Amino acid sequence: MKNLKQLNKEAIITCLLYFFYFAWWYYFAYIYKSGSNDFIFGLPSWFFYSCVLGLVIINILVFLAVKIFFKDIDLD
Repeated sequence: MKNLKQLNKEAIITCLLYFFYFAWWYYFAYIYKSGSNDFIFGLPSWFFYSCVLGLVIINILVFLAVKIFFKDIDLD
């Protein structure tokens, strides 16, 4: 029962992180309004924020979540 509680917590954290990443990506890909000539490192600003910066941020958040909240569980 203790393992099930931990697994549920990890599943909820994973879903929350995915929802955050999707909301971040969707906002910058479809809602974010920038000037027509806004470029960052040669990429349109909406693409840089949604695909490049979003990937870096979600990788950091996933790393921190795994280090802080996830635990090794014996599945036997």
